Amino acid sequence: MKRLFAVLFLLTAFGSQAQKTISARQIQEFDSYVETVRKEWGVPGMSIAVVKDNQVILKKGYGVREIGKPEKVDTQTLFACASTTKAMTVILMGMLVDEGKVRWDDPVYKYLPELQFSDPYTTREIRVRDLLIHNTGIGSTDFFTGYMNIPVNEMLRRMIYVKPQYPVRGGFVYQNIMYSAAGRIIERITGKLWSDVIQERIFTPLGMTQTAPKRKFIKTNNVTRPHDSVNGTIQVLEYGNDSEIGSAGAVWSSADDMSKWIICMLDSSKYAGGRLVKPETWNEIFKAQNFFPASEYPTMEILKPSWMTYGLGWYQHDYKGKKLNFHTGSLSGLTAITAQLPEEKFAIYIFGNYDHAEVRHVLMYKAIDHFILGGNRDWNKEFKTLYSKLKDEQRKREQELIAKRVPDTSPSLPLAQYAGRYESPLYGEAEVNLSGKQLVCNVNNVVKATVSHWHYDTFMGPYEKASDNKATARFSLNSSGKVDILFFNGMEFRKK
Repeated sequence: MKRLFAVLFLLTAFGSQAQKTISARQIQEFDSYVETVRKEWGVPGMSIAVVKDNQVILKKGYGVREIGKPEKVDTQTLFACASTTKAMTVILMGMLVDEGKVRWDDPVYKYLPELQFSDPYTTREIRVRDLLIHNTGIGSTDFFTGYMNIPVNEMLRRMIYVKPQYPVRGGFVYQNIMYSAAGRIIERITGKLWSDVIQERIFTPLGMTQTAPKRKFIKTNNVTRPHDSVNGTIQVLEYGNDSEIGSAGAVWSSADDMSKWIICMLDSSKYAGGRLVKPETWNEIFKAQNFFPASEYPTMEILKPSWMTYGLGWYQHDYKGKKLNFHTGSLSGLTAITAQLPEEKFAIYIFGNYDHAEVRHVLMYKAIDHFILGGNRDWNKEFKTLYSKLKDEQRKREQELIAKRVPDTSPSLPLAQYAGRYESPLYGEAEVNLSGKQLVCNVNNVVKATVSHWHYDTFMGPYEKASDNKATARFSLNSSGKVDILFFNGMEFRKK
């Protein structure tokens, strides 16, 4: 009850304008709703900030930082911002645009000559703007962070081995490494690390005193832990490596600090000491730059917006006749989402500590309806049904895969002949060792899995780290009948 009183106190403390539009009863109802749906989705802890007309109307933590432990989430608990970091990187680039040090449509090779693509035309053609709107033609390269532990410079060097997925500016595929490249451009221009630049130019001016550009810079113990479901049980995960692609998603923050950020973003980047970017630059950031497909978010299947675009670091779509800007963030075991209705001066930011906890979408649209646009649509029921259906479809695909297994087959060769070292200029190295009647695959000393014979020359099995997913190792033989290639989860390695 004391915590609720603290929330309601915010209504009085932050001025009369908010009182005219948002009632204490609305806040109390939404506060109760958050806790109810959090429990329904099984999320151990969440933290939320809601603002209207440049005032905080709700700011609160829910649940615990780590399942099985008593420490509660509060408004100062740090969570991963993940990909909502991208909007901050865009603002930093916008500042440099304002200073005449870079232009949105400058060629990238001007600043990063080492970033080469398989097609020389692409290398010449890619602009700074393209890095920020996911239309370079290069598909996802998240294997750089999922299966490797290499510096950004090495990631950029290996981009030349990545085959394009579509023509330059001919589509949309979400691309984290391109945002990392944008961060490197910021470093080249300023002569400082991206982590220092974002601290100096965003966190300090806005008074975001708890926010850290990377987890290694956190100075408090009030930090959440990541969680995921493993074999039907919610478990605490180890923190992932501090992201080498920091400018794409490394920031950690709290509801307290993110309330300051979303107010700044609503108010054309203004803050108490001035503004982060010029009005024309702020307008350019939120202008539609590219289209994104409905498949990008399952929620679009239910929302059915008339248009879906991507600005500079923001997804956009229409909702009840209003323009909605939003972005999600996901790291292993952690989630974030932010949204704004600029016309209504309304924004929300939501943190969670459970892998892909899609209750974030429920709360985002519920908040917009509840506080601003009206309506009693049961987003919780609809989205739970949607994501349950997606899980059922995934289980069905798994069953179909099992059904396609050819029984009574044997490997082409003795198991010992599959062992050895494999390499790829793009994916790095994989080592396969024999352990009894199983093969142990070690990819770049980052991902390990023990696989058993499935059929023919395909092996499947669990990862070393607890997961509901299984690894697949398929071997190809050359014309001499010797093992030549390992395909591990689709990545191709050639035997040394």
